[in-house]
Amino acid sequence: MIQKNPREDGEYLNSLARGLSVLRAFSKSKPGMTLSELAAATDLNPAVVRRCLNTLGHLGYVTKKDKLFLLRPEVFSLGSAYIESMNLEEVVTPSLQKVRDQTGNSTALAVLSGQDILFMVYVSTKLLTRIVAGVGTRFPAYATSAGRVLLAHMEKEKLNEYLRNLDPVPLTEATVTSKNELRRILANIRKQGYASTQGELDFGVVSVGVPLYSEEGKVIASLSCSTSLARQSLEAMEKEIVPALQQAAIEIEFALRRCPLLVHSISN
Repeated sequence: MIQKNPREDGEYLNSLARGLSVLRAFSKSKPGMTLSELAAATDLNPAVVRRCLNTLGHLGYVTKKDKLFLLRPEVFSLGSAYIESMNLEEVVTPSLQKVRDQTGNSTALAVLSGQDILFMVYVSTKLLTRIVAGVGTRFPAYATSAGRVLLAHMEKEKLNEYLRNLDPVPLTEATVTSKNELRRILANIRKQGYASTQGELDFGVVSVGVPLYSEEGKVIASLSCSTSLARQSLEAMEKEIVPALQQAAIEIEFALRRCPLLVHSISN
C-alpha cells in the first residue's frame, strides 16, 4: 500500500511507486495473485494495477498463469545489484562465518525494513532448524532478538511511531504482545547491550542479538545467532555466544570504516 506523493515532491513518480508496490505485494503466503487480489493488497485501482503488471511483464519481472500473476526470476537482479555494488557479503561474511564455525549456529546481519527485520547477510548451519531463513528473509522485529536490538536503539520519536502502528500478533504462546512490556524489554536491552528471545518467533527457537555501530556511534544493523532450545539453553547462548557476536561486531565495524558508501546505504 502506498500514499500518493507522500512528500509532496515534484520529482516524486507515483507511477514508479505504484509499480514497486505491486512487486512488494507478493510474498511466501501469496506467491500468486489475481488482479483483484493485487488491487486489494496495494489499495490501488484495478486499472492502475493492470497497467503496472503489463509494464512489469514486458520488463520480465512478472508472468501470468491462468488468472494468477507470478514473479519471475528477473526480480533477483534488483537485489543482487545492491549486494554486488556494495560488497556487503565480502565485508560481513568472514566474521559471521567465524561465529558459525565456533558455535555451530546460524548467524545473520539484519536491518529494519518497515515493521520487520530483513536479513542482508545469512550464514547457515548444517544442523536442521525449525525456521528456514536466508538473505532476504523477513521476520516481525518485535519477536526477534535481531529486531529488538534495533528497536532498542531507535530514536524516541521513531520508536513511538513504530509502536503506535504496531499490531503485534502472538506467533507462539511465548510471544510478547504487550506494548508496555516491549518498552520495558527494549529499555533493558539498551542497558545490557544485547537482546535474547526464547520461543517467541517459533517454538523451541532461541536467539541472541547485538548491535552494529557506525563510526559515528549510530546503530546501523544487528548481528544475531539462533539455534534450538534442545541444543543450547538461552543462558548458555547469553554467556557463550553474545561475546562472540560482540567480537564479530567489532571486526565488522572496523572493516566498514573503509566502506563509507556501504555504511550510508545501510543506515538510511
